[in-house]
Parts: sequence; structure tokens; C-alpha cells
Amino acid sequence: MREIRDAVVVGAGPAGSAAAILLARAGWSVALVEKETFPRRKVCGECVAASNLPLLDALGIGGAFDAVAGPALCRVALMSGERTIEADLPPPVAGTQQWGRALGRETLDVLLLERARAAGVEVLQPWSVQAIDGVPGDWHCRISAMNADESSVLRARVAIDAHGSWEALPSARRNHRRTPRGSDLLAFQANFRNVDLVDGLLPVLALDGGYGGMVVADGGLTTVACCIRRDRLEACRGAAPGLRAGEAVEAYLRTQCRGVREALQPATRIGPWLAAGPLNPGIRVDAHDGPFRIGNAAGEAHPIIGEGMSMALQSAWLLTQYLLARGEPNGAAMARQRDVARRYAAHWRRQFAPRLLFAAGFAHLAMRPRTSAPLFGLAEAWPGMLTLGARIKAPLKHAQRT
Repeated sequence: MREIRDAVVVGAGPAGSAAAILLARAGWSVALVEKETFPRRKVCGECVAASNLPLLDALGIGGAFDAVAGPALCRVALMSGERTIEADLPPPVAGTQQWGRALGRETLDVLLLERARAAGVEVLQPWSVQAIDGVPGDWHCRISAMNADESSVLRARVAIDAHGSWEALPSARRNHRRTPRGSDLLAFQANFRNVDLVDGLLPVLALDGGYGGMVVADGGLTTVACCIRRDRLEACRGAAPGLRAGEAVEAYLRTQCRGVREALQPATRIGPWLAAGPLNPGIRVDAHDGPFRIGNAAGEAHPIIGEGMSMALQSAWLLTQYLLARGEPNGAAMARQRDVARRYAAHWRRQFAPRLLFAAGFAHLAMRPRTSAPLFGLAEAWPGMLTLGARIKAPLKHAQRT
């Protein structure tokens, strides 16, 4: 292992791998630490908006993505109770003829990680990061092997936190523990085959006490995902004694939403339901002297509008543009990193904070379909409202190289 690296990246999801690829291609020595063994399923939105497709090309996986991703997503549906409202999604990004598509994380993460290795990134997998200590310009990342009694310390000038939102680093878990609350949102996801769902349709589900969605991804598999309040989940399990949590959620989805019931009637579930949470939506990026944050480590949106993948890829691109604009990695001293952190945090908030606010408002409306009945009535009379809402998912504005 090298004495000191230019950068260490924690987490090999889309954000972490994208950042590692971009820095390595610019000549940086990069270590990428990931505790899970790939491929692996993960509770996560799988939609990749059209605005991200040029970035996938830049990362070197555009062709592979085109070859395996699900059908083009050109229509959106809002399903609530017995009602289904459909509308066109916004047309493809100017200059392209492509629509957004869906790809399972077990496939996307492998594509990105293989590209990172090809770019010269030092991949440490499965290794777990225990803590990150030090200061900008001289970080010490303590890691341990998941499958052996082995540990090490990585030194790096730049540290990037891309480990996601479900689990804090071991050194910080004590600060993250809290008493479970009925309002906690828990996430569930499962794959189904032979679902009666039109290709190209992206349904959004409004539930009493939760929200969700369905999408046809790679291999003809349909992903059904939802977030549900803890108190509602307890009620679901009480109404379906003997069922596992995910199975009780599936029964609730079928009962609550005619669109789900009809789509899953001929379907077969592939594998078990996955669960994660609770969600912790909000902004965590800042200009302090800690590691740079990207992906869900920087900020998390309610997944109802499918912004997670966009925020992961785009925040990685945004941070690396600021880092690379500051000169050689050897010059990444404390003062320069503070300047990058300030500029990056301000740009991140301009770019993503409106999306988080829109997603939060939409999520809270969707979880209260009775009180939001007038909104659904408006959507039935004017389906174009759904198209207008989808335009909130704007493409990334370029970082200023100053």
C-alpha cells in the first residue's frame, strides 16, 4: 500500500465510484473502500434520469448501461386507492433522443466499480471504515477487513464520505442512536417477474401512511418499492399475523392501491423483500473541516421523486470539478480545501435544496391521500400537472472554475 494517497473515498456506490473514477483519470492516486461484496441487492431507487446519461458516458459505462437497462421511461402515473392518473414525462434532454431508464444496483454498482479499477483506483473490498481522523491535507482513515483479522490506516490528502445514509461510521454510531418513533419512515423493496405494467410507465403510489413506486428495470424484472411509517407497519403486521414485515407491506399495498393489485396479480416475487431505514431526509453537506460529503452522505431526499441516483452521480461530479480546478493534489492544503468546501457546499445547496423541498412536500401529501383529495382531483382534471412536477428534476449546472 502507498505511504499517502491523494484521496480516500468511503463507499463504492454510484457517488463514491463516480468520484473515484473522475479523480483517478485526472492523475490522482485514489483508494476506494467498500465493506459489502458486489454484486448485492440494495434498497434504493433504480431510476436514472435522462439528465444523468451524459455523465454515465463520461464515466465510461454509457454503452453498457444502454445494453442492459430497462425500457425508456416516458410516462408517469399517480396511483391512489382506486384511481390512476397518467401523464407524459418531460421530453428527452435537449440534444439527445434518450429517456431515463432503470437499472438495478446489483448491476450498476458493478459496472462503476469495474470502471474505477480500470482507471487505476485502488479498491479495498470488503473492508470497513472504522473512523476518519485528521485534518484537510492529512487524513487518517482506519479500516478493517470484513473477512479477516486485519486492519490498516490509510493516509490521504483528501477524504470523501460517500458511505450513504443507512449506517453511520462505527466511531459515530453512538451519536446516531435514538428511540424509534411511530413517524419513522422505513423502506422496503422487492423484485417481481411477469408484472402487468406497461413498458415506459413510472407509477408513483400514494398510500395512507406511506408512498412508493414501481418500475421495470433490467432483465424484465419490476421493482416495487415503498416507504411506510413505523406505526402503519405495526398496524399492517397486526392485520396479517404470521407474515414477515415485507410480506405484510405487500399485502397492504395490494389492499390500498388498485393499480398495484392489478399489476401484481399475475406476478411472481423473485427473492425476499429487503428493508432498511429509518429514512433521514435532509441536508448534511457543510463547509466545515470534515471530509467532503457526496451522495446521501451530503443530503437525502424523500425517494418519492426518484432523485437519489441523480443526487449521487451529480454531487460526485460537482465536487470533483471543484477539486480538480484547484490544481495538483499535492497542493490540496488546508486553506485550499476549506475554499473548495465552501464553494462546493454553496453550489450543492443551490442545485439540490429545491429538489429536497419539493420531494418533502410531495411525500407528505402522498402519505395523506384523504386530506390531499383536492390535489388528486386537480391532477385528474389536469394530468399535465404531473409533467410539470417532473421538471423539478433539473440537470446539473456546471461548477465555476474559479
